[in-house]
Amino acid sequence: MKCAVINEVSARDKNPYLVQALAEKGHEVVNAGMREGEFAGEPLTYIHTGLMAATLLNLGAVDFVVGGCGTGQGFMLSAMQYPSVFCGLIETPLDAFLFGQINGGNCLSLALNKGFGWAGDINLDYIFDKLFSDGFGEGYPEARKTSQQASRKILQTVSVQTHKTMIEIVSSLDRSITDTVFSYKPFADAVRGECTNKELQSFIINTYMGGAR
Repeated sequence: MKCAVINEVSARDKNPYLVQALAEKGHEVVNAGMREGEFAGEPLTYIHTGLMAATLLNLGAVDFVVGGCGTGQGFMLSAMQYPSVFCGLIETPLDAFLFGQINGGNCLSLALNKGFGWAGDINLDYIFDKLFSDGFGEGYPEARKTSQQASRKILQTVSVQTHKTMIEIVSSLDRSITDTVFSYKPFADAVRGECTNKELQSFIINTYMGGAR
């Protein structure tokens, strides 16, 4: 699975843990999060990283986004403002297993400061073990699988019907937000990469990134 790591400034010291834990599970990692010691330009907050997660998912540039902030709440709320983003707040391996099996979402929000103490990296490792185990999105328990799969498809339709398009949304945002997001090089590189939504990609590159892929 192609997974993006998108963490904000308060959790920049956790970036290596996220990247390593995902890579060790065999996932292709796109590291678009803030890293330790990185202060060039405007620091990324969960306002920015929510938009970044939605952009990569709606571009079809990645399959899954792993993000978070101090408590995980801000990133989750930010990401869920956009269409086709299905984000869960995960604190334990059991949370990860149930989210993966029942909700089959495409975005994970982690509490990267609150409660991230001794052996926090091991908890992350166990979370990713359980998240993608046993047939992602198949449902749990067995008797509820068919109903849960149907509900996920309905929710995907509802998300499209209740949101503007990403082009409309991004166009309406304050330039202070979009300029910060699309000038952040690790993220800009991901936007310029391979994706399935060429219309959205072309719009972003031409409007916010100086054109010319």
